[in-house]
Amino acid sequence: MAAALGIPKEYGYVVLVLLSYIFLNLWMSFQVGKARKKYKVFYPTLYAIESENKNAKLFNCVQRGHQNSLEMMPVFFASLLVGGLQLPVIAAGLGAFYTVSRFFYFKGYASGVPENRLRIGGLNFLALFGLIILTAAFAMSLILDVNMQSPSSS
Repeated sequence: MAAALGIPKEYGYVVLVLLSYIFLNLWMSFQVGKARKKYKVFYPTLYAIESENKNAKLFNCVQRGHQNSLEMMPVFFASLLVGGLQLPVIAAGLGAFYTVSRFFYFKGYASGVPENRLRIGGLNFLALFGLIILTAAFAMSLILDVNMQSPSSS
């Protein structure tokens, strides 16, 4: 039997969190662009080589902070958007926490000391794990035909 999905109005919070992460990602890309100019690492070079550039580690840390965020983006977007169909307020809260944590992850990485990314930024993995659990719970509710909709959609 097919499941009919209604999108609760609270799903708008999920969409706002998605947009906030898009803006964070754009901001990070501008930081990489600034670092390219500052440390003289020109396109198409992805990473600086220490034997060729004395500031290679500093540039590479900025680049890795952004690159890692790009690598994690598909998992974040998928779990936020799918998990948010059933429990949008919880998904939006976890997504907002993830986004703020990713900001600190990037700032810590961009400091030039890679270990700094985990001080506050490492908490992003807790939020991501929570979103993955929400997505799994949603999948199970579809398979088992359990009605676990948000309170306002009933």
